[in-house]
Amino acid sequence: MLGGVIAKGGGKDKMTPALAGPLRARGDAWLAGLRGRLRDGLRLPEPRARARTRRRASLQAGLVPWLPIWMGCGIALWFWLPQDPGAAGYVLASVAAACGIALFLWPHALLPDLVRIAGMALAVMAAAFALSGVRAHLVAAPVLEWRYYGPIEGRVVELDRSGRDRLRIVLDQVRLGTYGPHETPRKVRLSLMSDQTPPEPGARVMLTGHLGPPPGPAEPGGFDFRRQAYFQGLGAVGYVRTPIMRAGETDPGRLMALHRLRMAMSQAMQDHIPGQPGAVAAALITGDRSAISPHSHEVMRGSNLSHLIAISGLHMSIVTGFVFAALRFLLIGAEAAALWRGRAFLWPGRKIAAVGALLAAALYLVVSGASLATERAFIMVSVMLCAILADRRAISLRSIAVAAVIILAMAPEALFSPGFQMSFAATAALILSVQPWGRVSPYIPALLRPFAMLLVSSLIAGLATAPIAAAHFSRMAQYGLLANMLVVPAMGSFIMPAGVIAALVAPLGLSWLPLWVMGWGCWWILMIGEWVSGLRGAVTPIPAAPAFVLGLMVLGTAALVLSPPGGWRRALRWRLALGAALLGAGFAVWIAAPRPALLIAPEGDAAALMSAAGRVPSKPRGGSFAVSRWLLDDGDLADQEQAAARDLWQGESRARSAYWAEAGLTVTHLTGRGAADAAPAHCRAGTLLIVAEEVGGKPGPCLLFDTGRLAQTGAIALDWRGGALVMRTETALSSGRAWGRVSEPRAAQ
Repeated sequence: MLGGVIAKGGGKDKMTPALAGPLRARGDAWLAGLRGRLRDGLRLPEPRARARTRRRASLQAGLVPWLPIWMGCGIALWFWLPQDPGAAGYVLASVAAACGIALFLWPHALLPDLVRIAGMALAVMAAAFALSGVRAHLVAAPVLEWRYYGPIEGRVVELDRSGRDRLRIVLDQVRLGTYGPHETPRKVRLSLMSDQTPPEPGARVMLTGHLGPPPGPAEPGGFDFRRQAYFQGLGAVGYVRTPIMRAGETDPGRLMALHRLRMAMSQAMQDHIPGQPGAVAAALITGDRSAISPHSHEVMRGSNLSHLIAISGLHMSIVTGFVFAALRFLLIGAEAAALWRGRAFLWPGRKIAAVGALLAAALYLVVSGASLATERAFIMVSVMLCAILADRRAISLRSIAVAAVIILAMAPEALFSPGFQMSFAATAALILSVQPWGRVSPYIPALLRPFAMLLVSSLIAGLATAPIAAAHFSRMAQYGLLANMLVVPAMGSFIMPAGVIAALVAPLGLSWLPLWVMGWGCWWILMIGEWVSGLRGAVTPIPAAPAFVLGLMVLGTAALVLSPPGGWRRALRWRLALGAALLGAGFAVWIAAPRPALLIAPEGDAAALMSAAGRVPSKPRGGSFAVSRWLLDDGDLADQEQAAARDLWQGESRARSAYWAEAGLTVTHLTGRGAADAAPAHCRAGTLLIVAEEVGGKPGPCLLFDTGRLAQTGAIALDWRGGALVMRTETALSSGRAWGRVSEPRAAQ
């Protein structure tokens, strides 16, 4: 029986041709069917009525634009969980992914398209869920969980400035006194409290400073800097008042050499372009924003121009677009010259230009410091340029979706970054506007068409990113659209091209002319920002949006602008109504969401009560990080000192009291040395007592919040609803998440 199947010969088993042929044919047929199912699943069938017409961008893209949306759902689920999923959670995710893949690859005749696409969505969400856990495991590093004061040694890897215009340095290869490697953070960030020349990147330094764990959310559900620092490998933050001393030779490594090259380029640009225009020019090319003054930051925030000094997709696209266009024109000229001489020009000019633009993008990534936003922009541009090399459409929803999938797979936490959200929202909106612009542009004079295109693109990108910016920053620049329409065309036409030309001619000593052009362009940016931010009502405060509002808005927008995949076309005939309902629900929740009446900082050093005039902190100083976040999320333009001047709190600076009329309680805040000793005298019935020290035992009948209790709960928000006190706590410090896990306390040195 086996003789007809296997023939023995040469010491090896060989399959007879009688069986090999049918098996090979069957395998080829199975592979062809699998490829067909994948192709049909990722591409919508073309409607017969539109078979001969150009389809909309969303129809051409098929299912691909839905992939990052499904990935976002899986990532959001992983971050939303109060505990790390553990082995059981990841096993369940693997099973869900396998079931989803099986449903998607099942033959067409047995399952409807709706079920197959649902299986694909399930598989993508489960894979993204698992990738989030893998990423959290890979970036895990020690986090300082106690206050530390003592010697600090490390290598300088980054220089920047804080929002208070303090120079900051980031150190790696850290040593902290006698602490072991398993207790020492991978990176620490220190603010320099005194005026001193910062060390150059790569220098090994030694200093005496204060360190503490990265702070958690200032209020329940608020911005979690501790989580952000965890994924950046930042294990402690603090400050230094003493001089910084050299502890060894400067690291000659290539990475540190690139850092020093960036700083040298930044200084050279500031030498050629004096003042704040030079600081802005250095930020545009090298990413060094340390020389930009707080006033310049403020006017650019007030005019919605801050995105210009944070290298992102706009800068990368302008640089690569300029290089691509320049090389394309040169090659077209070479082709024309060859044809004039009667010779054939066989070089693929478009692909050569794409390779040159890709190299320019990589060089810009290195020179600008390779920040997270710049890396995202580089990936986005690289996908589009590689599409040109593969003879595919470079500017399409498919390309931008592939870039988003790559970024989310590499860094799932990028989903919550304002830069990621705004970059892809603006790019997708611009891609969807290409065909409408193509119908309108022929009616615009040819000479005005490039400037009109820049103005229209600024308008579309501004409208697409405005809700995201308002949700994250609680500010809406009323005239930001006007400022961007006046500035972005100059960025694309003069400023960034002049920077590229300056880099090319710098070895010849001719960079002074393009830098002069760039300087005037940066002066124009600052002038427009000053003018627009000074207009009456330029900035409108907006209360912070709940965390899930942006998710509703994204899903609603996707339902409105993306074509429903496969068989959903008939099922979601009312998708426009669904999208409008989701968007309306998001805005309604945003508008109706109440702000907490009383907020207590996780360190107990700040408390603020809402009044008719706005939120009033107990003190004009102290707990500034938490208070600034509260006022920002309230949509309040006042600073801490202005807000504390509102009439509510009374008493001396270390014992402040206010009457919470709605709850019928007296709120007392004790700070400074001896606060715990003073607690029994203030702990009375009808009093809510906040003490910035740990109080031993129960000092009286009051409702007590001391540092011992706050260490277990984190930040606290209190409201009076239905005749009862409702408390929400930020339990990240005691939860099971990787960035909030508490180690055994140890005495500070």
